[in-house]
Amino acid sequence: MKGKKLILAFDMYGCPNRCLHCWIGHMPNVLPEDGADDFVASYFYPYFERIEFYSWLREPDFCPDYRQRWEKDKALSKNAEPLRFELSSFYRIARDDGYIPFLKSVGVKKVQLSFFGLKETQDRYVGRRGAYEEIMLASEKLIKGGVIPRWQCFINEENKKEIISIYETAKRIRETVCAGLEFFVHEGSCDGENEKLYPVRIEKDHIPDELIPVYHGYDKLKTEEECCLLLENDDTSPCFETGDEITLYVSNKYDVYYNFTNMTKPWIIGNLKEDEPDSLTEKIINGDTYALKKAKECSWSGLAAKYGDKTSKKAFETDDYKMYLFNRYLNDL
Repeated sequence: MKGKKLILAFDMYGCPNRCLHCWIGHMPNVLPEDGADDFVASYFYPYFERIEFYSWLREPDFCPDYRQRWEKDKALSKNAEPLRFELSSFYRIARDDGYIPFLKSVGVKKVQLSFFGLKETQDRYVGRRGAYEEIMLASEKLIKGGVIPRWQCFINEENKKEIISIYETAKRIRETVCAGLEFFVHEGSCDGENEKLYPVRIEKDHIPDELIPVYHGYDKLKTEEECCLLLENDDTSPCFETGDEITLYVSNKYDVYYNFTNMTKPWIIGNLKEDEPDSLTEKIINGDTYALKKAKECSWSGLAAKYGDKTSKKAFETDDYKMYLFNRYLNDL
């Protein structure tokens, strides 16, 4: 489509983790057949002037030939070049001494690492034994390799005291080893796997005082009660727009989704193996999908009245709360 840019992320190699907070959702790791990347990228070549192709969705560089893979991603992109984000594989950092030099060679200066608590909690949330030791080792190796770690902590009612301990560790590292280490806390979204953590979602008044200065977006944070009051007179329908830049996620089964929220059945746009390119691309451009059609049939006030809890002090940013409400509605259909 003239003027449209496509960001295309294909879940080619999967992820070593099964994080309890994963907003995309848990999916099996399935290695694609030969030529799958060429098929996915070329499917959209006739329709978009610019395409950024990424062979990962959940875990970047989760393949042994990550150097060649990066070059192939660039080759499959069209009139654009994929970007290197502050997201990398701590699984690979802990195991592969050649990985950090590769990251530096492609311009990575910071790497974000996710914490959910101390050893037992971290391992449980990541879904693997040894995950806590790995993330601490990855931090050490990044610092020695000249890359700044950025620690993000997902806080809830069950881990809030442990997050304080992690913050204290971060401060000691800043004082003794790496002054540039970054640290922030947030509550995360409430979709995908993370929706299951709603019962232990942090209440705003329970956020420890010492963490408020490093709490990302604290000034925008509301209680669920406040969100309900904000939406109770909002009769507009949920609206999800793509604009001139469209981001699509493609599963290892070739199902296609927008990047708005989790990769679950209500949000499937189509399938690259089953749908004709002309019709599927038209659906993508026009928002002619099940979820977006259903969005026109409801209002924020109605969703808040049906699914919101006006007595709840759980912490949300408004947009995250809206997505939580809309996904609950979709799940009930």
